[in-house]
Amino acid sequence: MTRALPLIIFLSLCVLGINAQSGAQLDVGFVYGKLISDNSQKIIEGATVQFLQNRLDSASRKKAEFVLAIVLTDKKGEFSIRNLPVNGNFKIIISAIGYESLEQKISFDVKLAGGKPADLRNIADDVVKDLGNIRLKEDPHQLQNVTVNANRPLLEMYLDKKVYNVEKDLSVTGGTAVDVMKNIPSLIVDIDGNVRLRNASPQIFVDGRPTTLSLDQIPADQIASVEIISNPSAKYDASGGGAGILNIVLKKNKKTGYNGNIRASIDSRGKPGVGADINVTQKKINFFAAGQFNARKNISTVRSERVDFSGADSILIKQDNRPVFNGYLAFGRAGADLLLTNRTTLSLSGNFFKGDFTVKDRINIFRDSLTATNKRSTSMRDLGADISFLNKGVSLGVKHNFAKQGREYTADFNFNESSNDNISNYQSNGFDAQGNPLPAMGAERATGGGNTKTYTFQTDYTLPFDNGSKFETGARIAARNYSSWNNNFLQDLSTGKYVLLPTTVVNFKFNDVVYAAYGNYSRQINKFSFQAGLRLERSSYDGNIVNKNQRFSNKYPASLFPSIFLSQKISEKESAQLNYSRKINRPSFYQILPFVDFSDSLNLAVGNPNLVPEFTNLAELVYSNNYKQGQSILASFYFQQSNNLITRYQYKAPNTNPAQTDSVIYNSFANANKSYTTGLELTGKNTVGKWWDITSNLNLYNAIVKAANIPGADNNSRFSWSAKLI
Repeated sequence: MTRALPLIIFLSLCVLGINAQSGAQLDVGFVYGKLISDNSQKIIEGATVQFLQNRLDSASRKKAEFVLAIVLTDKKGEFSIRNLPVNGNFKIIISAIGYESLEQKISFDVKLAGGKPADLRNIADDVVKDLGNIRLKEDPHQLQNVTVNANRPLLEMYLDKKVYNVEKDLSVTGGTAVDVMKNIPSLIVDIDGNVRLRNASPQIFVDGRPTTLSLDQIPADQIASVEIISNPSAKYDASGGGAGILNIVLKKNKKTGYNGNIRASIDSRGKPGVGADINVTQKKINFFAAGQFNARKNISTVRSERVDFSGADSILIKQDNRPVFNGYLAFGRAGADLLLTNRTTLSLSGNFFKGDFTVKDRINIFRDSLTATNKRSTSMRDLGADISFLNKGVSLGVKHNFAKQGREYTADFNFNESSNDNISNYQSNGFDAQGNPLPAMGAERATGGGNTKTYTFQTDYTLPFDNGSKFETGARIAARNYSSWNNNFLQDLSTGKYVLLPTTVVNFKFNDVVYAAYGNYSRQINKFSFQAGLRLERSSYDGNIVNKNQRFSNKYPASLFPSIFLSQKISEKESAQLNYSRKINRPSFYQILPFVDFSDSLNLAVGNPNLVPEFTNLAELVYSNNYKQGQSILASFYFQQSNNLITRYQYKAPNTNPAQTDSVIYNSFANANKSYTTGLELTGKNTVGKWWDITSNLNLYNAIVKAANIPGADNNSRFSWSAKLI
């Protein structure tokens, strides 16, 4: 990886340098402005701005007026048009409901010599034109009968994804991405903040790239939108099985001039939050920065119940607890975009996230035999913990737009480092069936921490053709260095000191790397469009349990992952899509590491070093119908078939903790032969009033797991459903 990365970067820059000279057309003009009402000074949102030019029609050999671009003004009344030709005279036509249309002639003041610019660097300022505030006169006749509504909806539904516009949701202000996910129809969020998409854990992306940030480490105030991609194409990572992708798009402003905002909030538990954003765009530089601080207090109520079957006896175990988290989250992000040439942009950005929390909890545990008498007991387990984490990263990227519209090349390098430390103290007190205290067990202490460094290089190239088709290709290398340690102590009742339990010590490291390349071809023919892609991935990992000098390694050979998307527009309101893709789910290092996690004495976990990757075939049939203004439905029928499914299972074995002599239940992982999942998801959006929208989601699915190959397990099936109403 170390020797390959400089070579890849060098070749990418060489390709960029060669292609940067190939564009002969000067479609580099940039026009921007703002629309306001002539009488009320009110900004005009949703107005249409057309950019036209007289050109020679090759068919009639006569000059005709051609539309070069059409845009709408945003909620601030602003508009911008890029990649315009800089030669000749042009005309802008502006129209808005309730206002009189306006025509305005403009031209770029580019000094040409012999029909060509002498030096592109000298004309950079001439190809940018600020039209300032453009005033439109109100048309009273239109205003009598027309109501304008140009607000962006909270949820936008497309055939290949759903887009949730976080900026429209005030309920998540001051929260994290976990709060955002709770309001998205297709997602289920459990009490620990784990997100499920169609009963699977999706990959988390930030701005189109995989991230090491967890959802509770991303402030909601920094999120512009979330894209829910249930069946990603070959352009995306094949890992993750059929769980899909949640792409979090962060806010990034590029409006000309100086702009920003300052905000403050207080949540329902009286915890304050403050944040600020600033954006500065001047000529060739766009600078942005954002910061966020939130004090947090989370209180949860947890109840669990289980029965342990052991020979002739069965034990009922109930747990009740109410953990309280107190602490803060701090987030910072800054970066700049530098226009190297009129078509090439260099971007540099960095971010950090810091969090510190204290946890107080009391777990009440009740045990009772279902077959014998006088075996009832209760206990209390008090927990006090201090948790801290820090995540920081930097991104460097370059993007080149060619003269041909839609043709572009990008290359970026990302580095991210995440670290965490924690210390937990436990005190247990037991009572017999009559409520009498049992002998003291002594206090327990657990300390731990870890560090992860991730390096990613990715390059992409898009080539459009004149027939409306498009070819995309790219390559990616992702490497990760991970280390973690965990110590467990037991208090000596005679001295009061904590004694290390050597057999429970965990200190391990691992490195893994994934190499990938892909190609995608898409084309639209009338109302029918298709996309076909193929991805190639190869990976390997190498791990080491340092304190035991045990090594684990594996190399997964190159595998192919095809994808195909077929789409048909049935009418102006209806469309349908059929798609297929192949995915892989590689076992994580936690799943294969054969050490016992003692953090919860009643739920011990251990890895399985014999796990192999899981391969999944995913198919989906989607139907969309916007049957009425403000009324729409999206129906998805999906099917997944997996080989070597990585699944959880439990087994009973002697306790490896030397302080205990009983047998316990271990939670681990194994490869089941096959699994089949069939589901139907319905998402509807209905406007029932000017101020009231309803978004509903219903997901029905049936899972069949062929697990008879696992000792003590059998084939199983389960029907499940989930529903949301927002």
